[in-house]
Amino acid sequence: MPRTVHRSGNLPAEATSFIGRRTELAEAKKKLTAARLVSLVGPGGVGKTRLAVRVATEIGRRFRGGAWLVELAELDDPALVGSAVLAALDLRDQTAIEPVALLLSHLRDRELLLVLDNCEHLLDATAQLVHELLRAAPGVRVLSTSREPLSVAGEQVLPVAPLRLPSPHAGEPLAHVRQTDSVALFIERAAAASGSFELTVADQAAVVELCRRLDGLPLAIELAAVRIRALAPQQICDRLGGRFELLTGGNRAALPRHQTLRTTIQWSYDLLSPAERTLLTRLAVFAGRFTLADVEAVCCSQELPAAGALDLMSSLLDKSLVIKEDAAGATCYRLHETMREYARLELRERGEEAALEGCCADYYLSRCRQFEAEAGRRLLEWLIWMDLEIDNVRAVLGRWLHQEDPGPAIDLTTSLTWYWITRATTEGVRWLDEVLVRDDHPVAHPWTYFARGFLAVLQNDATSATRTLERGIAAAREAGDLNALSRSLAIASIAATMAGDRAGAQQLLDEGLAVAAGMEDVGTTLMTLHAVAFIGFLDGDADSVRSAAAESVRLSREAGDLFGLGRSLMHQGFAALMSGDLHQAEQLCADGLRVARRLDDRVAQCYLLGGLGCCAAGSREPRLAAQLFGAAESARAEAGATMNAGMTAALAQAAAEVRAALGPARYATQLTAGQRLGRDAASRLALREAAPPAEAAPQSDSDGVLGPREAEVARLVADGLSNREIGARLFISERTVESHVRNTLNKLGFNSRAQIANWMATSDR
Repeated sequence: MPRTVHRSGNLPAEATSFIGRRTELAEAKKKLTAARLVSLVGPGGVGKTRLAVRVATEIGRRFRGGAWLVELAELDDPALVGSAVLAALDLRDQTAIEPVALLLSHLRDRELLLVLDNCEHLLDATAQLVHELLRAAPGVRVLSTSREPLSVAGEQVLPVAPLRLPSPHAGEPLAHVRQTDSVALFIERAAAASGSFELTVADQAAVVELCRRLDGLPLAIELAAVRIRALAPQQICDRLGGRFELLTGGNRAALPRHQTLRTTIQWSYDLLSPAERTLLTRLAVFAGRFTLADVEAVCCSQELPAAGALDLMSSLLDKSLVIKEDAAGATCYRLHETMREYARLELRERGEEAALEGCCADYYLSRCRQFEAEAGRRLLEWLIWMDLEIDNVRAVLGRWLHQEDPGPAIDLTTSLTWYWITRATTEGVRWLDEVLVRDDHPVAHPWTYFARGFLAVLQNDATSATRTLERGIAAAREAGDLNALSRSLAIASIAATMAGDRAGAQQLLDEGLAVAAGMEDVGTTLMTLHAVAFIGFLDGDADSVRSAAAESVRLSREAGDLFGLGRSLMHQGFAALMSGDLHQAEQLCADGLRVARRLDDRVAQCYLLGGLGCCAAGSREPRLAAQLFGAAESARAEAGATMNAGMTAALAQAAAEVRAALGPARYATQLTAGQRLGRDAASRLALREAAPPAEAAPQSDSDGVLGPREAEVARLVADGLSNREIGARLFISERTVESHVRNTLNKLGFNSRAQIANWMATSDR
């Protein structure tokens, strides 16, 4: 999975420590100009990622949508490649739409560069996705890194060789040697490690020999360079050279590059203290990023006390054996994929692999159970934790699915219910279906059935929800679990309502309310109140919605339940809308939107933007209403959400009123302006917190649909200036003016300058 979201100008550190490779850099940029798929291919450790990031940094600005990095090294499941790209693009798997389908829909009309890093272990899945992507999204280009090509039609392959080596001949000018890529990297990393290293004539021969011995492999050079604090270049060369002689019997040419890298890692490993070696080996148990707390819980033992973990991690960082990152304000770590491969082999040879995997699995099951227990009042904290740890949790779950006993897999999958609901709905459905298929006891796991039924309701899949929840209700009765029974009945009543079975829905809801009445569980009470509000909304019963929502708002605030609070405020706001109380509706929907922003609940955001658009329409603010309707539609499409029938009717009526007030052309302009807003800008506009960005929230109808320069040219067209006069006024070429005019005509659907002038004259100026 991706470590973080990157756009051009905000790519990872590899871009800032780039050495040389001017030829490869120029060739990659040239190929991306002519081809839509370029693959950087080469063995591990040659610097493919660093080159790809540098390319993206330099040319990302050419794409309106920027450059985005998807890191696949830590992903083991081919079925999740689409989810990884979705997450990297800051999209959300929160509906019934498959991640790949949502991805293709989102990218269809966009222009951006997608960097897929470390594809070699997921070649088939990545190739299939890239094939579909290139076919569906003509404005998207892909840059991949892998140990072999993707073999997709139209692929341009660029082999990535190790860094350029210095000449073996003595007497080369020092300045010339310093400029050689491999030597330049050694100097940079040695200086960073020691704080004072400079290449001198005295060290020149040793550094040249060292870089040549290491075949110009960037990772190998970095591992050797960090030893400069304790050893002189000649000492490093002698000690590492001895390793090579043992392997080849003196025939240096017999040593392949992958063995060079492994030998360098082995040399660095052997120079570690016993405690450092033990810790580095055990870190291989993590599939993705990990924190110091994870290390202390999983990797430490009586012979490796947790109290010393921080010092050991710091030492491994200093030696470039571990990589440090920042994720959501927290410090975390990861291993380079080549280092993880090596450490995993060492772990296996030590005979510790099974025990460490068991310890790791127990740790994550315990943490996820804690997540399940505390999600009601600490959901935001736990979602941040899950976003960081999801690759490790997936790895544990994947191993458990293949065990004879399905119990642990069922427990872990079920404990992640709130993550599936808010972050990965279709992925959750996939995992839950896999564990439920393996369950030989159909009445044994009421909460697993509840989770699966809840996700089906979120996906508007009434048939699947009803079938699953029937089993869940039977399982809850058999187990005597009243909490699970009441919640399952409440969700089942929503599913029945969606299916059009109002009588059955009422019967299920009445029983759920009766069971909940005899308990004092806030979560169960909230679930039944949400069901009452949902059914009341579809029935058009504003009083029922208002009463249930008000009580659930009160209980959610007392319990600190952000998810429940956000949905309850939304229901309460919609009830006020149904009753015509626009002032209260706006206040409640705004409060709900603030909660949805905190949780990053994309589905709730699109509903609430629409609700606030209805408020603006009723308050005779048609331009604002049209922009919010556009923003709601954009958020809906991005999330792959489906508006429910009640909300669809309210939006349609309000939109018709706004269209009549503005006129079709101006309505379309403002709708487009709203669609161009990002999520944050749309929320700020809806909450009246600040004026939206100038390019997205227009001062006139021309802004928003037109870019800033296009709008400027359009105003001068309306003033009667020719292309030459406009070019002179704006200090741009006549051809550039012609291009802006042509783009404006295309965007507005016009075929003459007179239409542009007339449109500008009738817009708010």
